[in-house]
Amino acid sequence: MGATATASTADTSPNFDQTSEFYPDEVSVFPPTHDGLKFWQFMIAGSIAGSIEHMAMFPVDTLKTRMQAIGSSSKTPSITLRQSLGSIIKLEGLAGLYRGIAAMGLGAGPAHAVYFSVYESSKKFLSIGNPNNAMVHAASGVFATVASDAVITPMDVVKQRLQLKGSPYKGVVDCVKRVVRKRDLGRCKEGADDGGFEGDDESLLVHATAGAAAGALAAAVTTPLDVVKTQLQCQGVCGCDRFSSSSMRDVIEAIVKRDGYGGVMRGWIPRMLFHAPAAAICWSTYEAVKSFFQQLNGK
Repeated sequence: MGATATASTADTSPNFDQTSEFYPDEVSVFPPTHDGLKFWQFMIAGSIAGSIEHMAMFPVDTLKTRMQAIGSSSKTPSITLRQSLGSIIKLEGLAGLYRGIAAMGLGAGPAHAVYFSVYESSKKFLSIGNPNNAMVHAASGVFATVASDAVITPMDVVKQRLQLKGSPYKGVVDCVKRVVRKRDLGRCKEGADDGGFEGDDESLLVHATAGAAAGALAAAVTTPLDVVKTQLQCQGVCGCDRFSSSSMRDVIEAIVKRDGYGGVMRGWIPRMLFHAPAAAICWSTYEAVKSFFQQLNGK
């Protein structure tokens, strides 16, 4: 009878599988976020993607800056993409297209590390039960852009001032010292940029295509804001006009009065030529690095 009771007890005892989902094999003190990656891995992926993007497309960015940074004292009220390229090659050589790249190299990595880490964190926080919600992606992009712009704007000011024709600065350090000395750093907080697009399991080709389309569209739409940013960041340097106010409205009115409504769209072609491939490079690189980390983590 004792044996029967023992057998009965053994039969009715709950049998918990120690390898089931309720008992994971190991518990990490620093659990991964969504996509199986940790916060620092998003930052590294973003930093690599942003650095490659800006280094690869820097010559086009130089052309855009030259086209937008034209003051009222300039003999040429407007300049085409071909004229800008020809002038730089003739007077400065190929090196002229890369003047200021060191400043962007210092700013792009940290700024994109911030961008993608904030983007992923915001997306995880906002996408409760629905990670593919388009509004969540858009809101996350806004938060990420605001955070990354706060990081990159000072270096962007230095970069654009070095890109100008006849720039008086010897290099990044000299430009930073002289800008700070003149207390112009407070003017470095004007500008706007564009966000991005991200999916879950799409191929790199999908990310590249979607990134290029979104980048080109956003570049065209936000060109007036970019013109204002360039005018404010380059004011008083190499013949660029100086404004009494940092108000966007005042700057736009001054540009329209001087150049007409076409003035606020100056540089839209190189801007689109920059952002379409740049977004494709950035997002495909970011996803490639994420995939590498996922394989490394064993996901």
